[in-house]
Amino acid sequence: MDPLLLISILVFLGVLVVGWGVWSYTQSRQKVTDWSIRAKGQSLSQSASQKKEDQPSLKDQGMKLLERLGQVNKPKDQAVTTRLKASLASAGYRNPRAVVIFLGTRIFLAILFGLAFLVFGSEVTQGKDPMYFPIALIVAMAMGFYGPQLWLGNSISKRKERLVNGFPDALDLMVVCVEAGLGLDQAISRVGHEVKQGHPDLGEEFILLNLELRAGLSREQGLRNLVSRTDLDDIRSLVALLIQTDRFGTSIGQALRVHSDSMRLKRRLKAEERGAQLPVKLMIPLILFIFPALMVVIIGPGAISLFRNLMPAMGG
Repeated sequence: MDPLLLISILVFLGVLVVGWGVWSYTQSRQKVTDWSIRAKGQSLSQSASQKKEDQPSLKDQGMKLLERLGQVNKPKDQAVTTRLKASLASAGYRNPRAVVIFLGTRIFLAILFGLAFLVFGSEVTQGKDPMYFPIALIVAMAMGFYGPQLWLGNSISKRKERLVNGFPDALDLMVVCVEAGLGLDQAISRVGHEVKQGHPDLGEEFILLNLELRAGLSREQGLRNLVSRTDLDDIRSLVALLIQTDRFGTSIGQALRVHSDSMRLKRRLKAEERGAQLPVKLMIPLILFIFPALMVVIIGPGAISLFRNLMPAMGG
């Protein structure tokens, strides 16, 4: 037998035996622990939950680490922190620790990308200019530092798109609720719970608005907070309508009905505008990809036939 194959088999069997022994030992220790817990008159589920509360999870430890890093990177200007908090709220993150965790994530990724480049980047920069290595290291750390900012902008745009897609349904449902006899606060609460099934982000915003109103915040201020959280023109126009209606005492149902019709007309015009832009947008792929293929298919056989018949005649 080949000695190398024999050594490989023996190493495999040795690792298998050691692994089986470690597994048997841990199982026996677990059984002893379970019996000791039962002997004390406690249930296993209660002991597991108590142990989970006593020992923080890996996620909690990671969050604490990010918070410590975020405290180092926290800006001194309160206006910058306020803008960052508003951006995180627009993305759907309203936890009081979200700002610090976000800042800590930027530092953590910058350090992680820098260490990864130090470990794996030497082969990439081998044989190149010595100044290339520190520049590439700075670029890698900058990617880790500014990457969360790009992710935040992408999350905000996607959430706004989801809010815009669910807003027509919420507006129509609000019109139905108000015309059925519900007050504006009750209509907002009902719309929030109904819309949450199909559009969770929009339903969460309406539910949060209802909670602010129930907590004693004025209706005008609650609606303005909704605009600041979403930053959408459709919701801004609706809030302006509701504030004016509440201020002047006009019919809310009629105003919502007129606003719903105008929003429906606006969506129809926007769809027609996008449809009119379609031929212009299709011109570039038609010219670059489809037109050359058609030219080859149409002119190709004739050109080949002409080449075969004309070239022998010209050659005599």
